[in-house]
Amino acid sequence: MSSDSSKKRKPKVIRTDGAPQESKRSRADPDQDVKYYSEEAEVELRDPNKDYELYKQTCQELQRLMAEIQDLKSKGSKDSAVAIEERRIQSCMHFMTLKKLNRLAHIRLKKGRDQTHEAKQKVDAYHLQLQNLLYEVMHLQKEITKCLEFKSKHEEIDLVSVDEFYKEAPPEISKPDITLNEPHQQTLARLDWELEQRKRLAEKYKECLANKEKILKEIEVKKEYLSSLQPRLNSIMQASLPVQEYLFMPFDQAHKQYETARHLPPPLYVLFVQANAYGQACDKKLAVAIEGSVEEAKALYKPPEDSQDDESDSDAEEEQTTKRRRPTLGVQLDDKRKEMLKRHPLSVTIDLKCKDDSVLHLIFFYLMNLNVMTVKTKVTTATEMTTPISAGDLLSPGSLLNCLYPGDHGKRTPNPANQFQFDKVGILTLSDYVTDLGHPYVWVQKLGGLHFPKDQPQPTVTADNSLSASHMEMTMKLLKTRLQSRLALHKQFASLEHGIVPVSSECQHLFPSKVVSRLVKWAALPYEDYLELSYTKDVVEAGLAEDTHLYYTALVERGTAKLQAAVVLNPGYSSMPPIFNLCLNWKGEKTNSNDDNIRAMESEVNVCYKELCGPKPGYQLLTNQLQRLCVVLDVYLETESHDTSVEGPKEFPQEKMCLRLVRGPNRMKPFKYNHPQGFFSHR
Repeated sequence: MSSDSSKKRKPKVIRTDGAPQESKRSRADPDQDVKYYSEEAEVELRDPNKDYELYKQTCQELQRLMAEIQDLKSKGSKDSAVAIEERRIQSCMHFMTLKKLNRLAHIRLKKGRDQTHEAKQKVDAYHLQLQNLLYEVMHLQKEITKCLEFKSKHEEIDLVSVDEFYKEAPPEISKPDITLNEPHQQTLARLDWELEQRKRLAEKYKECLANKEKILKEIEVKKEYLSSLQPRLNSIMQASLPVQEYLFMPFDQAHKQYETARHLPPPLYVLFVQANAYGQACDKKLAVAIEGSVEEAKALYKPPEDSQDDESDSDAEEEQTTKRRRPTLGVQLDDKRKEMLKRHPLSVTIDLKCKDDSVLHLIFFYLMNLNVMTVKTKVTTATEMTTPISAGDLLSPGSLLNCLYPGDHGKRTPNPANQFQFDKVGILTLSDYVTDLGHPYVWVQKLGGLHFPKDQPQPTVTADNSLSASHMEMTMKLLKTRLQSRLALHKQFASLEHGIVPVSSECQHLFPSKVVSRLVKWAALPYEDYLELSYTKDVVEAGLAEDTHLYYTALVERGTAKLQAAVVLNPGYSSMPPIFNLCLNWKGEKTNSNDDNIRAMESEVNVCYKELCGPKPGYQLLTNQLQRLCVVLDVYLETESHDTSVEGPKEFPQEKMCLRLVRGPNRMKPFKYNHPQGFFSHR
């Protein structure tokens, strides 16, 4: 049968994935019976589950056939070759079936991918349409928002109120019968009224401009006249200079001074104006002047000029600066301190002239960064005076004006904000620099119109004219009084150092005609030595001895008795009396702590000082106190009982007339002098 089957012509089968091709059809023999089929079409007809079952059955048959072939081969019989061949053919058929199923599976996979791709394309198309719709919706929403947020130009115009509109606008514009019920028409009518008003204002503006041009022309004409007048006035002033000098009216000099005063800082300007006003009204001898460099003062207010050359040459400057050594931290701090303590280039000088032609020169400075004023002093006397050794601090610039007002010693800055500035640059206190800068007294700040409240610190303090004017007269009087009192003390000290207590003729009646005790020594006493004295503790504890006061020691002798006196001289002498502490070395050391009469002697000098002031202004108080001290020492020694155990006459015979030698259990002595009777009595 195999030979018959081979003789028969089998139809030729051509597999295609799609439709039959023309080229293949043309090549085929027309006598042959050609059949075409499509596996893709067959895939559509076949059930995948059945193919899967067929695949499993085919695999099982293959496993069975392979096992049988292996068994037959293992037996090795001659008849098994035919059986093996048959099973081999069957296995090949099963392999063909597996190939077909494999092709069908690949076709199904390809079709599944194609379908998935088509579905994805449809989804992408739908997604693109959705995005287009969303973008269109977003665009429409933006347009809607723009329309809702649109602001018309008329909203920026500040229209008149509705009531004023209907009240002022004419009926042909307001149209109340229409606009009262329609807001849109009402807004249009209000805009028309606004336009009408603006037209009127524009016409008025043109009229004002025309008037302005006319006035400007008149001003130009007057300016030309004034500019031609200035040279004529200058020539007249120049010609009148001899007349001004003859009549003592230096108008030209005053004019120049006021021109310079324009460049003063506000505190110094206030001081200059108020001092000039006080001099013209109250003190014709007061001289006010401005010193310093006007050019430097002008440079302070000029803005820094921008220089392009500096920028272009920056590379060359950097090369030079790299070669130089950077300043150390100490040098930088010194520069910062100098900058902080910098004074204004201009200063104001005031010369106070007294009746004896002595002059107190006051030079006022302004520290720009600290916003405080300082003052330096100098005294010029009419005649050359001999300078006593003990009068070293009386006229010294550092102590002459100390405590002009109580507690104002000028060692600390009155501006509370300065302490924070000092902390940045390492300045402990301003007292280290007062020698060069001057003393920042509180009264100096008030003369410049500066006030620094401590309870409510202010960030900026400006110069106040009223504050300066309210303190000017009192301060000038105190300055004159201070100078005259110091000059009087200066003259008195010259006599005291020679053992002479000068008593004026007006004060002779305060003392008896004969005073035996005499002043032996008068010298200055350091503050530290005064504190170490045993008989001055009560004054120190009472707070009446400060380092700003002046201290002196006096020695009064009569025979073997020596009375030492420690004197505290307040800077406000003679309105503030000196204070005496006594120590008597006679038959032991006697002070106010162990002898009531010594305490009474101190009371006569310290408490009853008003009797010793003499005629005003009372500059003889110190010498009168010293003379009273000599008198009470005479009374003390003369009223002492005579020691009978000592032979010879009494050391201190009684020369003063006393009503009673002693009184009371304390045996108090009569220290009060009664004039003109000339006797001593108890108080």
